[in-house]
Amino acid sequence: MISLAGRDILHGWGKFVFTGVGLGLLIGVTLTMAGVYRGMVDDGKALLDNSGADLWVVQRDTLGPYAEASSIADDRYRDLLALPGVRAAANVTYLTMQLKRGAREVRAMVVGIAPQGPGTPGWPAHLVAGRHITRSHYEAVADIATGFQLGDRIRIRRQHYTVVGQTRRMVSSSGDPMVFIPLRDAQQAQFLKDNDAIAQQRRRTSENPAFNRPGVPGLLEAAIDAQSSNPSVNAVLVRLDPGARPDEAREAVRRWEHLTAYTRHEMEEILVGKLIATSARQIGMFLAILAVVSAAIVAFIIYTLTLGKIREIAVLKLIGARDRSIAWMILQQALGLGLIGFTVGKVAATFWAPAFPKYVLLVPEDSLRGALAVALICALASLVAIRAALRVDPAEAIGG
Repeated sequence: MISLAGRDILHGWGKFVFTGVGLGLLIGVTLTMAGVYRGMVDDGKALLDNSGADLWVVQRDTLGPYAEASSIADDRYRDLLALPGVRAAANVTYLTMQLKRGAREVRAMVVGIAPQGPGTPGWPAHLVAGRHITRSHYEAVADIATGFQLGDRIRIRRQHYTVVGQTRRMVSSSGDPMVFIPLRDAQQAQFLKDNDAIAQQRRRTSENPAFNRPGVPGLLEAAIDAQSSNPSVNAVLVRLDPGARPDEAREAVRRWEHLTAYTRHEMEEILVGKLIATSARQIGMFLAILAVVSAAIVAFIIYTLTLGKIREIAVLKLIGARDRSIAWMILQQALGLGLIGFTVGKVAATFWAPAFPKYVLLVPEDSLRGALAVALICALASLVAIRAALRVDPAEAIGG
């Protein structure tokens, strides 16, 4: 029966192979969808790894700085440095925006980093080209995924920044490449109002009687200065001493500083469980639909091939072939179709994954699960054809 299955495949190899290629492209899409989800999770973990932090201190009762907006005073890091077990603390801001690169635009996350220098939480851990930021203004380090090269000038709000260094795989939780600029510049880009808004606010303030009290000089000027500046940051990245317990440091921040702090484990749960959860469910539905479609295709093809050789199956029964042998022959054909499809799909997914705009991570574990799923789907899909074959009357070999 083994040779019979092989000979039957060789007899109609063109139809069999082309069907396997079509099924393979469908399987390739399935593997790619799984890779997209893996890439989203890896982007989130890369964001946390690249921050170099053990704790993320944010505005109280928020899920910042990645899942929700967060704003805290930029001098709070000094209070955090006084807590036991804290080795380093640095302010950071995050602003996602569209940056122009020639005639095109690229979506990037602009990160404002504290001026302490390399090794500070929030700074890029390593560069692939150029140098780190050394000036307090108008220099930037860009991820190579942005397309910016060394020496390029980037316009962020009203200022221009010269790219002095390049990084790799420095991305946000949504996969947007990062651009690092000095913290003060980032604060201005994110929090300060434009000139027209400032002028209008000054006019409204000057017309407010509360700021024009007789005998209180300088009150109006102080109010205008306060409204024209916003010394805030999105978060403080905290690095702990070796051996310090993150849970204890987190509770100290919540109790004494009245801020919210998240450990690495908690931040992973926020990124994966909240930011990526909806996309994960959507991808899961696509995978389920693709699995059903793949099973339907395999069942239809194997059933069609089986109906095409009803007389041959009747002859086999007439000469004494067992039902188990006939079922095994059909199952072999279904598994062979699945093997061709999975091979084509794996090769196709490997080749087209780098062309996707978002990071696609293909892991061996998913490929192994995919191979087992394809084998199971093909086995289940062959049951329809096996049932039809076993119902064939041997007399059809004589009557046909």
